[in-house]
Amino acid sequence: MASIARLAGVSAPTVSRVLNGRAGVSTETRRQVESLLREHGYRRPATMEPAPSVEVVFYGLESYLAVSIMRGVEEVVRRRDFAVGFTEVRGRAALERPWTDQLLARRPIGVIAAHSYFTPQEYAALAAGGIPLVALDPSGVPPDGVPAVGSANWSGGVAAARHLLELGHRRIAVIGGPVESLIARARLDACRATLDAAGVPLDGRFLRTGRFFFEDGLDLGRGLLRLTDPPTAVLCGNDLQALGVYEAARRAGLAIPHDLSVVGFDDLECVQWCGPPMTTVRQPFDEMGATAARLVLALAAGESPVHTRLELPATLVVRESTAPPARP
Repeated sequence: MASIARLAGVSAPTVSRVLNGRAGVSTETRRQVESLLREHGYRRPATMEPAPSVEVVFYGLESYLAVSIMRGVEEVVRRRDFAVGFTEVRGRAALERPWTDQLLARRPIGVIAAHSYFTPQEYAALAAGGIPLVALDPSGVPPDGVPAVGSANWSGGVAAARHLLELGHRRIAVIGGPVESLIARARLDACRATLDAAGVPLDGRFLRTGRFFFEDGLDLGRGLLRLTDPPTAVLCGNDLQALGVYEAARRAGLAIPHDLSVVGFDDLECVQWCGPPMTTVRQPFDEMGATAARLVLALAAGESPVHTRLELPATLVVRESTAPPARP
C-alpha cells in the first residue's frame, strides 16, 4: 500500500480510503490509485473479517429474472447462515458514489454480477479490495480470472430454429437482442446457422434487432407483419420481445399460432399463462444463481475453481404458440 501511495503521490490513508470505498477522495485521484492497483496486481491482505453476506449486483433489476436468480443464490447461501443482498447499478447518476465503493465499504464475502456490462476497472477494484467475484450470465466477456456461469444460448437458439423448421416454416423472421450483447449474438447466430444448414437462409428483410423489451418486440413485430410477404413465424431474443410480437399480431388481426407462430427465450413464469401459452427456450435461472453462489463461496474460502466457465443447459419448452404454417 505504501508503494502504491508513493507512485500516486498520495498518502497511504488515501489509498486505504480507495480500497475501502470511503468518501473524501477526488474522482481523479481515485482513478489514478485504482489504475496503479490494477497495474501492479495489488490484492488486499485478508486482515479484516468480511460481512457475513453475499451481494448480487444487477445491471437492470428486472423482477422476472432477479427473483429466480436471488432464489437460487439464497438457497445455497442460507445453509452457511449468510445473508443475501442486492445492488442495482443501471441508471445511476454520474456524480453518485460508484457502486464498487459501496460494496468495498460493506465488504461482503463475495459478489455475483448478474447480466453485467461492468468494466474491467470495476472488476479490478473489487479484486484489489479482496472481494471475490463471479459473473452470472455476462453480456460481455469477463476479465481473465473472473469465473462465469451462463446458459447454453447457442444450443437454445438451435433448438428453437429447428422446431420451426420441423413444423414446416420457411419464412422465419428473427428478432435479436442488443448487438453489443454476446448473449444476444449467440442466440441470433445460432438461429442463422441452423436456417442456413437447412437450406433456408435468413432473409435480410426478416432480421431485426433491438432491446430485450416488450416495446421493441411490439415495434419490430409490427414492421415485420406489414411486409408484403410477411413471415409465418418469428423467433425472438427473449420472452418480452415475444410478448410484444403477440401484441403486434393482435393489432394486425392475426391469430397465434394459426396465422403466426412465435417463439421466445427465457421461459418467464408469466408466458405459460398468456393466450396462447408461449413456446420458449427455458433458462435455468434458479440453478444458475445457485451455481454462482457455490462458486463465490468457494473463492471466498480460498479454493481455486476447476472450471472458470460453466454453461448450464437451455431447454426448448413447446406450448401452444407454434404450429405448422397455414399458408406455404
